[in-house]
Amino acid sequence: MTDPLLTTAELTAFLARDFEQVKDDFTVDEITAQGIKLRLNVAERHLRPGGTVSGPAMFGLADVGAYLAILSRIGLEALTVTTNCSIDFMRKPIAGKDVICDVRLLKLGRQLAVCDALVFSDGDDRPVARASLTYSIPPK
Repeated sequence: MTDPLLTTAELTAFLARDFEQVKDDFTVDEITAQGIKLRLNVAERHLRPGGTVSGPAMFGLADVGAYLAILSRIGLEALTVTTNCSIDFMRKPIAGKDVICDVRLLKLGRQLAVCDALVFSDGDDRPVARASLTYSIPPK
């Protein structure tokens, strides 16, 4: 895999500048050798009845995580877009805990990137969801 071009601070600044509507929802925990770890800072707006994190909130975490993992390798290409996503929800997240997405870049080509994302409740090593995502990278 290619080395990261951006730091966690640069990705965080990008979110704050270009995606102000969600900047407080996510924390870039780490840029890894294979991708990124992104945290959903769980708030009441992310919960469904029963007090667990909603499916759409976990989907958004996987999508933003894959997006940032790709940008960390190619630079701030804001027009990189999701072309496909499939997500499996495997178990209920632990109530009151943030959820963390561990994204692995499987392929980073000139036009397409393919990622695998595992979502976990903070402090639990059992995945609550798994997503497969493909992105289109704009031509240079």
